[in-house]
Amino acid sequence: MKTLLLTGFEPFLSFTINPTMRIVEELNGQEIGGYKIQGEILSVDFKKAGKQLLEHLETIKPDAVISLGLAGGRFKMTPERIAINVNDGEPDNSGNTPVDEAIQPEGADGYMSTLPIRAMVNQLKEAGLPAEISNTAGTYLCNHVMYQSLHYAKTHNKKMPSGFIHIPASHELAIQHGKIPSWSHEDLKRGIYTCIQVLAEHE
Repeated sequence: MKTLLLTGFEPFLSFTINPTMRIVEELNGQEIGGYKIQGEILSVDFKKAGKQLLEHLETIKPDAVISLGLAGGRFKMTPERIAINVNDGEPDNSGNTPVDEAIQPEGADGYMSTLPIRAMVNQLKEAGLPAEISNTAGTYLCNHVMYQSLHYAKTHNKKMPSGFIHIPASHELAIQHGKIPSWSHEDLKRGIYTCIQVLAEHE
């Protein structure tokens, strides 16, 4: 059976709950579409997250990678189209504030997702879950992790589908946070389950 590395993040900034963390923990160990899910939680730290991801890639040697991130304020599930070679943004959980910093100094300016993102969006809609492709993963940790995974696959000549999916806030987080749209936890998890099934079908 093939292995899928599924990553999420710890809480960060003003988000005291990160629904990606719970989804990854609950899907860890499950078998979906011929994939055994290996779930890992990454630090919201520019100096640690990429290293953690690369260590998981070397140790687990997954056949595919899907990384998840919270996009508080988005109301659709959004697979990302591209990662760019830039670290920038708000302070991370350790207070790091890179400005216009390259993720990989010798890396490409950007890498396109190698997940079947259009098919994922279509199937999410079929399942009654709002979705669209996003053309920017930002320059914070979500973009950082997506870039690192795609760069690793490119430089190691690995046929390892890899990409990133942003999800909306959970109801629990929205209640705490205030004026942001939200989904139920079960719908968030169902959406990611659906995306994994689509990946398996397109292998």
